[in-house]
Amino acid sequence: MTMRGNGYDQGMDWVTCSHAAGCTGIARRPYRLCLAHLPHDELAVALAAILPGRLLDLRGTTVSGDLMRRVMEAARSRPGRARLDRARFTGDVKLAGVTFLGDVSLDFATFERLASFFGAGFEGNVSLAGARFARELSFHGVRVRGHISLDHAVMSRDALFSQVVFEHGLSCEAARFDGYTTFDGARLDEGASFRGARFGRTLSFRKVSGSAGFDAVRFAADAYLSATGHFSAARAHAGGTLDVAVQTCGVDLRRVVVAGATTLRLTDSQADLEGAVLRGPASVTGHGRSTLTSLREVDAAQLALSGLDLSACRFAGLTHPSGVRLKECTYALPGMHMSLRGPLLRWFARRRAPAPRPITYR
Repeated sequence: MTMRGNGYDQGMDWVTCSHAAGCTGIARRPYRLCLAHLPHDELAVALAAILPGRLLDLRGTTVSGDLMRRVMEAARSRPGRARLDRARFTGDVKLAGVTFLGDVSLDFATFERLASFFGAGFEGNVSLAGARFARELSFHGVRVRGHISLDHAVMSRDALFSQVVFEHGLSCEAARFDGYTTFDGARLDEGASFRGARFGRTLSFRKVSGSAGFDAVRFAADAYLSATGHFSAARAHAGGTLDVAVQTCGVDLRRVVVAGATTLRLTDSQADLEGAVLRGPASVTGHGRSTLTSLREVDAAQLALSGLDLSACRFAGLTHPSGVRLKECTYALPGMHMSLRGPLLRWFARRRAPAPRPITYR
C-alpha cells in the first residue's frame, strides 16, 4: 500500500511492506516485502543488488544489527545516497570505516541501542531531523563535508560530538539533549544553531572553532561555551553555571537569565548584556581590545568588570549599581582616557555631579 502524509513529521510517500499492516518498510520489487521480511533466498538476491556508490533505500524498515552488517558488506562500506527516513534500528549501529558518498537522510529514524558514527565519513549532507536516540550517540571525530541537521531530534542519553568537523554548518533547533553533551574541540566552519534546544545535563562546548547560536535555549545544568566569529545566547535560561569564553567575537547575551554563577571571558571581543538577569555572582573579563556595549536594565547583585573598554557602554536602568566592581576598565572622555577602579556607584556619583557654575563678575 502507499501511505502519503500531509505533514513534515507524519507522511510516508513510499509503497510499504505487505507483510503486516503495521510494517512501514519500503517494499522491494517484485516481492512487495521490505528487506526485514524477505525470505532467505529473496533477501540474498536483494542484497546482491546493493552496490557501492548506488542508492541505498531502507525507508521505514526495521533494521537489526545483523541486517545492518549485511547491508554494509553488500555496499562494501561505500553506499551512495542513503534514504533511511523512519528506519528503526533495533541493534547497535556502528559505522566505523563506512563512507557515505552521497546525502544521508535519517529523518524520524529510531535508534533503540547505541548509535555510533565514530570512524564514518560523509561526503554530502546529513539530516537526522526528528530522530530519536534511546541510548548513547557518538559523532566523535566525524567529518561531514555538507550540512548536518538534528532539528527536533531527541538524545535520551549522552551525546558526543567532540573533535567533529562540520564543513557547512550544524542545525540543532528545538533539539533535546537529555544526557551529558560535549562538542569540545569541534570545528564548525559555517557555525551552529541551537535555537530553542533543551539541555538536561551539563553541556561542554569548549575550544570550539566557529560561530554558535544558543538563542532561547534552556540549560537545566551547567553550560561551558566558547566560539569564534559570533556568539549568541539571547533569551537563554541557565539553571546552573554559565561559563562563556570567546575570541574575536561579537557576543549577544541580551535578556539571558542565569540562576548560578556567570563567567564571561572576552578576547578581542564585544559583548552586550542588556536586560540580563544574573542571580549568582557574575564576572566579565576582557583581554586585548574587549568592550562592553550595554549593561542597560541588567539585574545583577554581584558583577565584577575587569580589563574592559566601557567607552560606549550604556548603564541606564542598571538595577544594582552598588554591586558592580571595576578593575582596570577604561572610559573615554573628550581629550582623555580614564582607568576606573572600585565600586561603580561612586563612579556614577562622580559622573553625575553637576559641574560648578562659572563665576560672573559684574
